[in-house]
Amino acid sequence: MRLEQKVRQGRLDMAAALRWAARCGLNEGVCNHFSLEIDSGRYLINPQGLHWSEVCAGDILLIDGDGQLLDGKHPLEPTAFFIHSWIHRMNPHAKCVLHTHMPHATALTLVEGGRLLMAGQNALRFHGRVAYDDRYEGLALDDDEGRRIAAQLAGKTVMFMASHGVTVVGANMAWAFDDLYYLERACMHQVLATQAAAGKALRIVDDALAARVAEQVDGERQQSDMYFASIKRMLDREEPGWSTF
Repeated sequence: MRLEQKVRQGRLDMAAALRWAARCGLNEGVCNHFSLEIDSGRYLINPQGLHWSEVCAGDILLIDGDGQLLDGKHPLEPTAFFIHSWIHRMNPHAKCVLHTHMPHATALTLVEGGRLLMAGQNALRFHGRVAYDDRYEGLALDDDEGRRIAAQLAGKTVMFMASHGVTVVGANMAWAFDDLYYLERACMHQVLATQAAAGKALRIVDDALAARVAEQVDGERQQSDMYFASIKRMLDREEPGWSTF
């Protein structure tokens, strides 16, 4: 596929993911960012100042590894570049990077020693894949902080960022978005179960079974692809302007 075709398809994928994330309540104001590596040193990222529910394919920016705008009609938000560029550079498996302050997952980052517990099936898909950055250093506005954050993610696909939010990475937009969605569901179930437990311990699944379930989910990635395709069909019916350039 030529670069132009990759850029076009990537912009469609990102616009669909942003719009659906807004529907799911995973966004916060006009903050947070999704990025997608298109080619070596070429990335797509959402622009500054647009609510995710209004983003169209033509709004997505094409930038290089130094954060220089190569194509797009909007500005780039500074913290997006410092976080996402270093995650892409330092983690080759992170072709897609999704950073949000989604409510239930972020709630766990506000708890001292907060962790995603291997108690529910949605959580089990992330067994062995979660990193924790327990050091909050303020807004990521320089390369040092970007590198520090990116280093915490080594070999993992999910990172809980203390007092901040979460980052999910994946091989492509469909897989990463599916994980983002189910991560928030897993955290929501944990928060609700903790409230319902009234001090009782949650039921933790043993490591061997949790690892097996994670492997089973990873072997059914066609589910991620089908979910993302369904998102685009629903957007076509209900928000036809999403795919305009």
